Amino acid sequence: MQRLLIDGHNLIAQVPGLALDDPDDEQKLIVMLRKYAARRGAKIVVVFDTGIPGGRSNELSGGGVTAIFAAAKHTIADRILIERINDFPRPADWTVISSDNQVRAVALKRKTMLKSAQEFVAIMTAPPKGDDRSVVEEKLSTEEVDEWLKVFKKK
Repeated sequence: MQRLLIDGHNLIAQVPGLALDDPDDEQKLIVMLRKYAARRGAKIVVVFDTGIPGGRSNELSGGGVTAIFAAAKHTIADRILIERINDFPRPADWTVISSDNQVRAVALKRKTMLKSAQEFVAIMTAPPKGDDRSVVEEKLSTEEVDEWLKVFKKK
């Protein structure tokens, strides 16, 4: 399972069609991340600056995504990201998405995978590939087709 720790506002600034001055920017990003999580079977933790009251947002979390806001005036997202990276029991299982130099330095030191916000936007917005989890095509054998025809045959 892919595990991602994302610097939310850092990512919003790079996503075409999203803007940091939009009051719904976090919600719009969460929708995109939920789609990504569903397609890739990913677990995502996204951290945003200054939310009131701070902490995990039950309203925005779900669908493979946990949204966390830094408490106003007490801390910033970068500090929360760094604390989480330092607390990873198995850092190599995680990929950190951030373009912030301090966050990236800690992630490198802990030997987590790293992607810049720009790199992740390209991955997140790419059209699904043929081997994507959302595209599954099963072929029925001739025997299975015959069996289904018998089941649905009008009497």
